[in-house]
Amino acid sequence: MKRIYVNEKWCLGCHLCEYECMFASSGLDKMFKLKGRLSGYVPKIKVEGDDMSPVHFAVNCRHCENAICVQSCVAGALSKTGEGMVELDREKCVGCFTCVLVCPYGAIMPAADGKAAQKCVLCTDNSKEGPACVRNCPNGAIVYEERG
Repeated sequence: MKRIYVNEKWCLGCHLCEYECMFASSGLDKMFKLKGRLSGYVPKIKVEGDDMSPVHFAVNCRHCENAICVQSCVAGALSKTGEGMVELDREKCVGCFTCVLVCPYGAIMPAADGKAAQKCVLCTDNSKEGPACVRNCPNGAIVYEERG
């Protein structure tokens, strides 16, 4: 299965992947329309590191083989697809956030409304061109590929 991988040596910490993720998930037609509404959107990818840190890296769902988040979801909102992707059914999510607590990567987070969880679904819900974070990373630090 193709997954998102990050080369932290190339990550500039610019957070553009976060903005592109929010825009891709927003349903808006122009990115500038996000301005002033950022509190209503939460990126499904998160850049770790600060201005003082020499290392930055984007944290996103790893779509684990034996995903503990899927195993711990009391509502059955998380499941694995036939291709191996971990997906979230927001309608089934009860907002207990157990998945947030058990994810070893910190890749699942509460949605902006606080009523359900959210996670990266590789932009399968809004793009045929692949993940927005990968397409728009200015330094090529984020790649979408299959590795052995």
